[in-house]
Order: sequence, then structure tokens, then C-alpha cells
Amino acid sequence: MNTGSFKLHEPYQPSGDQPEAIRGLIEGIKKGDTYQTLLGATGTGKTFTIANVIQQVQRPTLIIAHNKTLAAQLTNEFREFFPENAVEYFVSYYDYYQPEAYIPSSDTYIEKEAMINEEIDRLRHSATQALLTRRDVIICASVSCIYGLGTPEHYFKSAIQIVKGADVSRSDTLQRLIDMQFIRTNSDLVRGSFRARGGLLEVMPANEEVVYRIEAPAGIVEAIFAINPVSRAVLREQEDVWIFPAKHFVTPENDRKRAADAIRAEAKERIAQFEKEGKLLEADRLDRRIKFDLEMIENLGYCNGIENYSRHLTGRAAGEPPDTLFSYFPDDALVVIDESHMTLPQLGGMYEGDRSRKQTLIDHGFRLPSAKDNRPMKFDEIQKRWDQVIFMSATPGPFEYKNSANIVEQIVRPTGLVDPEVTVRPITPKDKEEKSQIDDVMDEIEKATAAGERSLVTTLTKKMAEDLSTFLEERKIKSKYIHSDVKTVDRLGILSDFRKGDFDCLVGVNLLREGLDLPEVALVAILDADKEGFLRSDTSILQTIGRAARNVRGRVILYADNMTGSMKRAIDETDRRRAKQIAYNEKHGITPQTIIKAIKDIRGVLGLSVDTKDVKEILKLELTAETHDLSSVLAIKEKEMKEAALNLEFELAAILRDEIGEIQKELKRRKDTTSTKTGAPRSATLRRKKPRHGKTK
Repeated sequence: MNTGSFKLHEPYQPSGDQPEAIRGLIEGIKKGDTYQTLLGATGTGKTFTIANVIQQVQRPTLIIAHNKTLAAQLTNEFREFFPENAVEYFVSYYDYYQPEAYIPSSDTYIEKEAMINEEIDRLRHSATQALLTRRDVIICASVSCIYGLGTPEHYFKSAIQIVKGADVSRSDTLQRLIDMQFIRTNSDLVRGSFRARGGLLEVMPANEEVVYRIEAPAGIVEAIFAINPVSRAVLREQEDVWIFPAKHFVTPENDRKRAADAIRAEAKERIAQFEKEGKLLEADRLDRRIKFDLEMIENLGYCNGIENYSRHLTGRAAGEPPDTLFSYFPDDALVVIDESHMTLPQLGGMYEGDRSRKQTLIDHGFRLPSAKDNRPMKFDEIQKRWDQVIFMSATPGPFEYKNSANIVEQIVRPTGLVDPEVTVRPITPKDKEEKSQIDDVMDEIEKATAAGERSLVTTLTKKMAEDLSTFLEERKIKSKYIHSDVKTVDRLGILSDFRKGDFDCLVGVNLLREGLDLPEVALVAILDADKEGFLRSDTSILQTIGRAARNVRGRVILYADNMTGSMKRAIDETDRRRAKQIAYNEKHGITPQTIIKAIKDIRGVLGLSVDTKDVKEILKLELTAETHDLSSVLAIKEKEMKEAALNLEFELAAILRDEIGEIQKELKRRKDTTSTKTGAPRSATLRRKKPRHGKTK
């Protein structure tokens, strides 16, 4: 194993509260504290603090975020801090996922349907292989890291090391590749495939877009080259190469035989139980499913839904937790939970949601009872897997406060920016001199707009957000709304237009989503702030107040007729942070400056100016091009999609993927139209266009 050390490339020196926070967390780790919390306000550089901690403790680190986008953002940040070390990305590899399910009330069976993102699958393999071969590893993951994954022992033992100068058996090597779920091909290589001609073997591993060419004409490896799969240019010559399995679920042949016997025994018992209860349909259904799956496993080593047999394949006892990404980490790994107030509830809630769906499948003969052990870990099982944990949040939750032996504050911003002033105004007027919250907020938005500032307004319902936005437009205030019904692509465009100043007020229900980093915003208004609940808890109010913390003119208005406990706690905490920052600024002679952040339109790389054309207009223009031009556009889009995925810009990659799909449909339509004009039967064209069950007659 590579025992290289972490080398932090510091773009700047720790400042503000960072030195004290770093020192406090290091002391807690050395003392053996299981739980610590980094209470860091927005914009204080929490990621840089954690990077310094990793540099000093020199331990493999798992960083868990509550969604894919935030995990990608963290990956990019840590790669800048540690360019010489392995910083990997591990999230669910599904672009689309419909789990297997059964609805008894309508007798509807829903087969598992999934669209795998090949680039994310590659990154997952890269993450697990890094953990098994080196110590200087940081994995930024979503909560998918608590779901079942292949056993690391099987995964590592199945790997092949090919060394220059070594004797190799061609037939044995090819068989081992097949056992590792590699596919043999005579055409272009893709990840997880190989081709062999005489003494020449070419393999593209699951974790790289690189072809390894092994030359062994007389049974002895004479050369190993890494080759660009497109240009075929030699990238380098190597002394050896490691090739890991193409799938995480890989089981040696002896274990497969043992597992098959165990599956048959459980199926026999379960079928007998169904027959005893008079459930003949369920018994027959399960019998057919098991026979088919076992034939696939015994002959190919794999079947669809093989994860449902993971307990038998790994030899675990009933109820024992599955192997997950945690299993690939050494015992002394450091765990960081980012935005812990959001991430911890997700980690604790995954198990129950999965359990009820599985139980229904088991009760009706679609799965064996052992399928329940293909599941996410329970929260108490997760706690047993981690050694030392740092929670990171601007608003820690009850679990963090109750369990942390050490709570380290990081309130001071090196930029000098102060938390915004907060004022409370009534929702309903009590006399003629007072205004209603709607009239007052419109006046404030008009003042902000006149000063060249942007405004954010949060409402309690989607309808209110839409109605308020329309009302503001009628008052000649440029406004738009976003909520959960607005598509991701449209939301990206709205946020980009907002930052550019195409409109002045953004109205939403929950404006706490990741990536809402808008330094142009100077006014934040929270309507109906005294309606206690999730959107008006002290945590949510404090987080929303933070949306104005990146602008030196930031201010916040809470509209409420009563001072709730949540409001008071949020205001008191904001005032405390303001006082600490102001004292720091006075001591060091700092004049706060609004954060200047480049405005990037995520759609801007699509090829045309988004100032005059949106994505749909661009696509419409491209689809009217001649076929040969459209083919060129397709090639460009595919290249841009791969580049976006490599840069972990997965939302952009998804946009490009959708465009590619539309272009491919248009090319196929034109091809089918041409075929019809030249005499091809229309019915034949239709059959080719929409094959049934994935097969073409």
C-alpha cells in the first residue's frame, strides 16, 4: 500500500477564528474525543479549517454531504488543497432510479429501472481502489455511502497485478478478467471490457478512461503501455498495472457455490411455507425467480438484482449490517459530516424507508426474506463504524450539541463581513401608520432596486410565491419565483439571470438549497416568520439570515405579529456573531467588503450567447441545421458532456446529456424519413424505432 502523506497547498494562511478552530479540533482528536463540532458561520472558511486538520492528523478521511452537488463542490475544493493526494467522489451512480416495488391494492409489480451514470460509476471505482492501495485518501460522499457495496476482501483479492517480465498464462488471465465481470469485445473498448489477439491484450479498467496494452507474445510480459483510447497515442510505459473488478459485487467461484446452496435452502423453506399457507401464486412466483437468478449467477457470476442475495454471497448472518463504503476505510479513518443539521437526519432515516418496500416484495413472493439484509445501515450501525467524527454546520442540531465533547466556534470571517442587522415588522397593521407585510416588503424591494441591490423573499407556500411574484411584476418590479416544481435546468437559469441583474427580486419557499451563494443580495425578507415549523425554525431562520451575510449592505426583515422562541434564538445568535465580528474588525483595522464572485452561467458553455437565446432556443436552432452539421454538433456536445463530468459539473453534464438525446432523436427521425422516401416499409421503420422489451425483430 502507498503510505504517502497529505501535502496541503495553502493558498493563504489561516486567519480570523481559523487558527483557534484548527488547534481546538486537533487537541480533541489527540484526546480521543469521538464527537466534535465545528460551529462555523457562512463564509468563515470551514473547508480550509478541515483541510488543515487533515494535514496535521494524516489520516484517511470520509466527508459526507447531504446531496451530490454539495459533495462535488467539496471534492473540487479539497482537490485544490491537496493536488498531490487522492481526493475522490462517491455518490449514487443513478441518473434515474425506480426501485423494485409491488403495490398489492392494484396487483402492480414495478420492475427495478435504472439509468447508470458511467462517469460516476468510474469515480466510485476510483474511490474504492484508492482506499485499498493508499493512505492519503479523502472521499467526499453523499449519504449513499451507507448503502450496500461489494465486500472489500473479494474486491481486492479478485484484482490482477500484471508485472513486466513475469510469466503469464493467456487463458488464465482471460478467464480471470471474465470472472471479474469484464466483457470481451472485438470492437472499441469501453470501461470494463478487454480484447485479445494472440499475445496482445488490451484492457480498459472500470476506474479509468485509459487502455492498458500488455504485450506478451511468448507468455512473458515484454511491455505494458497506457494508451489514449481515442487517439491511440502512448501516454506512458509502465513496469506493472493493477486491474480491479469491473463491478463492486464480485464473488469468487467457491463462494458462489456456497451461496447458491444457501439460496436454494432458503427458497425451499420459503416456498414450503407459502404452500402451507395456501399461497400457491406466491410460491410459484418465487420458485421461478430463484431458478432464473441462480442459473445466471452460476453460469455468469452475476444477475440483475444480485445485491438482494448479498447476505448469502458474503456469508453474513441474518440481520448483520452490509458492507458499505465504510468497510473500505481503515479503522482509524476520520469522518467529517458537512451541514450536519441536514445530513444526520438523512443518515438516520434511510433504513426505515427501504424496509417497508422490501417487506412487501417478500410477503408476495418476489424476493426471499434475506433480501431485507440488502439495505442501508441503521444509524447505530453507522456509529459503530466510525472512529472519530467532526460535525460541521453553521446551525448544529440537538444530536451534535448533546454528544460533542468539544464544540469549536468559527464565527469571524477573514473578509470582515458582518452578519446582517435584523428587524422585526408586523404582518398585519395595528393602526393607519403601519403597513401590511406585503405593502412594506414591496416598498423595501423598491428601495433596494433603486440602490442597485437584489432582494430575496421567502414565503410559506408555492402559491404565495407565485402570487407575490406576479403582484410585484404588476408593480413594475422585475421578479421571478423558484420552488420544488421548477425544473433544475430552469432554476439554474433563473439564478444566473438573478445574479446578472436581469431581474431584481427572487421569491421562493425554501431558499436554503445548496449553491444559493448570491453576494449581490442585500435584502432578505422572511414573510410570516412567526409561523413555527420546519421553514420557520431557529435553524431555518438563521440559515436564511445568512443569505445576506455576503454583502456589506446586507439587512434582514422578519415579518411577525408575535416573537416566537425560534425567532428570538435566531436573532440573539445573529447579534452575538455580529458583536464578535465587529470587535475583530476594530482590533485589526478591517473594513468589510462585499464578496466579489464571478458570475458564471452554467448554460454558457452550450455554444451560443445565453444573453439572447436560452437553452431551448439554442437547441431549436441546432435541430434545424443540416444533418452533417447536426452530427458535428452532436460530437461537440458529447465532448463537452465528458469534460463537464470530469470536472464534477454534473448538473451541466445532465443538461448536455438531455441535449444529446434530443439531437440523436432528430438524427434518427431524419434517417427514418429518408429510408421511407427510398422505399423502406413504414411499418419496418416503426419497429426499429420502438422495439419491444429491448429486442429488435
